[in-house]
Amino acid sequence: MDMLRDASDVAVRLGFAVAAGAIIGLNRWLHHKPAGVGTHALVALGAALATVLISRTADADAQALSRVIQGLVTGVGFIGAGVIMRADDHARVQGLTTAATVWTSAILGIACGIADFAVGVVAVAFTLGVLLVGKRCEDLLGRMLGARDEDGSRG
Repeated sequence: MDMLRDASDVAVRLGFAVAAGAIIGLNRWLHHKPAGVGTHALVALGAALATVLISRTADADAQALSRVIQGLVTGVGFIGAGVIMRADDHARVQGLTTAATVWTSAILGIACGIADFAVGVVAVAFTLGVLLVGKRCEDLLGRMLGARDEDGSRG
């Protein structure tokens, strides 16, 4: 019975990570960005899996978990760098938000891996809030402050 309970606990942790990553990835996919549902879900799953695995080892301690988390936070930055591109005119950089969501998905995976679902749910909500409202706020503030549009004209 303990083995079944243990397996279901792992499934819940990994399932929450996949769901959190997929939710964020869906937003990126709907906006036709280079990293979508699959990428975000897999990044979150991988981070959760690494976290679960290290926390289940017999000699795991807080320092071992800390090293795994540090490695994930740093390493996922390289995946995010893959979605950052310079536009044709070399004046703009694109993909920073998507790179940030890939990185955030990894951190969400870590939260799910340590079974801190409250943090995960709140973080997904805040992430979606930023993604759904952030651009609108930038556009509104740009118009209010008279910032220049991409074509050089005043907003």
